[in-house]
Amino acid sequence: MPQSLSLVIVHVIFSTKERIPFLDSETRPKLHAYLATVARNADCEAYRVGGAADHVHLAIRLSRTITIAKLVETLKTASSKWLKAQSPDLAAFSWQRGYGCFSVGPSDLDALLAYINDQENHHRTRTFQDEFRVFLKKYGVEYDEAYVWD
Repeated sequence: MPQSLSLVIVHVIFSTKERIPFLDSETRPKLHAYLATVARNADCEAYRVGGAADHVHLAIRLSRTITIAKLVETLKTASSKWLKAQSPDLAAFSWQRGYGCFSVGPSDLDALLAYINDQENHHRTRTFQDEFRVFLKKYGVEYDEAYVWD
C-alpha cells in the first residue's frame, strides 16, 4: 500500500493543577478556540473542545504522525503559556501533570460531542474527580487514587 491512512479518534481530558477554577466563563471560549488551533497546527482535527472552570475535554482525530503523549504535551505547554499572557490573574496558572485519553469509535463521536457540549450543565451536579472516575471505570482503566490527582 503506497499511502498510510488512519482514523483514530481520542477523547482527551486534563484539569488545572489542584482543580483550581481558573477558567472562568469569559476565558473558556477563547481557551477552547486556542486549543483547537494548537491541535490543528499539529495536523490533528479538533472536532470539539469544551470543559468547565477546572478542566477541558477535547475530541480529536489524531494525526498519523504524532503520538498522544506529544500532542497532549503540545496542547498543555502552548495553552499554559497563552493563558498566562492573557491576564495577571492567570500568572499562577498550570495544568495538572497527568491526563486521560480514551479511544472513541466513529459511531460514538456524536455522543462524545454532545457530552462535551453539555459540560456546563453536567458539572452542576458532578465534580471533575467524579466524572473522571466514571471514565476510568467505563474504559476499564486500573488506577491508584493516590496518583491520579496531582
